[in-house]
Amino acid sequence: MTSQPTLTKAGSGPGGHGGTGDPGSGSGLQAGLKNRHLSMIAIGGVIGAGLFVGSSSGIATAGPGILLSYALVGTLVVLVMRMLGEMSAANPTSGSFSAHADRALGSWAGFSIGWLYWFFWVVVLAVEATAGAVILEGWIPAVPQWAWALIVMVVLTATNLVSVGSYGEFEFWFAGIKVVAIAAFIVIGGLAVFGLLPGVDSDQAGLANLTGHGGFLPNGPGAILTGVLLVVFSFMGSEIATLAAGESENPQQAVTKATNSIIWRVAVFYLGSIFVVVTLLPWDSKSIADEGSYVAALNSLGIPQAGQIMNFIVLTSVLSCLNSGLYTASRMAFSLGRRGDAPKSFARTTGRGVPRTAILVSVVFGFVAVFFNYKFPDSVFLFLVNSSGAVALFVWLVICFSQLRMRKIIQREAPEKLVVRMWLYPYLTWATAALIVFVLGYMLTDTEHDGRKTVLLSLLVAALVLAAAVVRQRFGSRKVVEGVEADPRPAEVRD
Repeated sequence: MTSQPTLTKAGSGPGGHGGTGDPGSGSGLQAGLKNRHLSMIAIGGVIGAGLFVGSSSGIATAGPGILLSYALVGTLVVLVMRMLGEMSAANPTSGSFSAHADRALGSWAGFSIGWLYWFFWVVVLAVEATAGAVILEGWIPAVPQWAWALIVMVVLTATNLVSVGSYGEFEFWFAGIKVVAIAAFIVIGGLAVFGLLPGVDSDQAGLANLTGHGGFLPNGPGAILTGVLLVVFSFMGSEIATLAAGESENPQQAVTKATNSIIWRVAVFYLGSIFVVVTLLPWDSKSIADEGSYVAALNSLGIPQAGQIMNFIVLTSVLSCLNSGLYTASRMAFSLGRRGDAPKSFARTTGRGVPRTAILVSVVFGFVAVFFNYKFPDSVFLFLVNSSGAVALFVWLVICFSQLRMRKIIQREAPEKLVVRMWLYPYLTWATAALIVFVLGYMLTDTEHDGRKTVLLSLLVAALVLAAAVVRQRFGSRKVVEGVEADPRPAEVRD
């Protein structure tokens, strides 16, 4: 079996309830996340700040046809999450897909995808901290932007260091604000579209915007695929619930619930809100490009201070992404440490079940990336962003191949744990993998939006990490924490 973190109920580990414990005790993660935390993490995890700030470029590229782009990527996410849910419900672990890849494909796969995913999130920390600092500086210009970025990072680091429960509580409210804001936007916007909201210009809002101004696909069918490239990365984060489930009291139930709800979450929050935007305003409206899609839509409804309202919502999304990004990076580092693919100190926890070293190392790299953003924004930082840009697709591809092997392993060892099953296995799994490869290939043809550069740089970093994994596997030794077998995989898949 793959090594799993030791889970204890919050307060029952060393140090007792509220105790600090021994930082080097290695007492393991604690089940400190409540059901309401997991529910909101699952809902909020699929709503990234990219939905609010990045949708305008997709609308400008594909017109109303951007709905098909979102639907295509949303379907991809639903299928990948179904595969991940199958594996995680049978074997909940803080390493999620990295631990599954380790067992199904080999230690090289778990090592490589784990470190790539960690790299992705520490870069995201810098991106989101800077985005939040820009908004906060606009409100309080007396504090410089770099200082706001520092303050935000320090506060959320402290939150994660206290306990997993404090992370869950912060994320509950951050995600709650996002969910309420989008739900209100969809309801109010929907009423306006169908002429049920007074004070809205009926000539501007309406279903006619879907086919007017050049038709549903004003820039041709090919724009749908270009739109996919622009929106695919805003979906990254849906897998966080499977990592967090490892610190809940009923991981299997949490994973099952998150997996089964992914369809309506994507349909409502992404397709629903974008549908409202492209029906409230013509897709080629100058205000969408100048103000952003959601701000322009709110302004069209005559809502006062629409820009500031949206800034608050975007800031909340940024803080949510930072909070979850630091949590996710640290838990992946913790899992790598447990499996002997990172320093043993990464796997040590405090009495509250917090992997302190994993958190601090992750945030230090985040601070370094923030520094590069301010000092070398067009060189070093741009390289970091582009070289981590395709990691989401790499992760999804590894999940596909892991599920193909893990289904057989679970059926042989513990078929009763298959409480979540991938549909039409293995055919739909292979089709999903082929679609991901197609998207990566199409990105190589995209020079207008830096798709080619992103894939090539991401492949370069992936190749370096993979080379390190092969060298480690061939010449190194895996020392798994607390005496777990060095190679937990079945004999038939060992190298």
